[in-house]
Amino acid sequence: MEINIKKLTDTATLPSRGSEYAAGYDLYADVQEELVIKPHTTVKVGTGLAMEIPAGYFGGIFARSGLATKEGLRPANCVGVVDADYRGEIIVALHNDSDEVRTIVPQERIAQIVILPFLGVTFNEVSELSETVRGAGGFGSTGVVG
Repeated sequence: MEINIKKLTDTATLPSRGSEYAAGYDLYADVQEELVIKPHTTVKVGTGLAMEIPAGYFGGIFARSGLATKEGLRPANCVGVVDADYRGEIIVALHNDSDEVRTIVPQERIAQIVILPFLGVTFNEVSELSETVRGAGGFGSTGVVG
């Protein structure tokens, strides 16, 4: 699949994969100077990129495992969604879960994007739902009963 991508700045970096079979493509911070993220705060970090994602797909913005585990930085909304009809700059809201100040440097890998298909649905309001063994059992309801 080919996806049209536009650099919105001269300093933007195209997404890249860490290995041949990696699902995610790294997104890079398009900042001109170091960006400080205080503990337990969120900052919006531009990538300097816009994409033309095909209909029936979306771009899922996920944390980079190394950045999340070593630095405590993750997308603020846990998984961001870039819709197929969005043509603006892809911006990652990075949240600092740590108790330490974190710094993002220019062209640092800040997140990863995975292009995923989705199903469009229509919601049909009904007065009753079909019965299942589980029923309305929620959190922890499917665990082993001793």
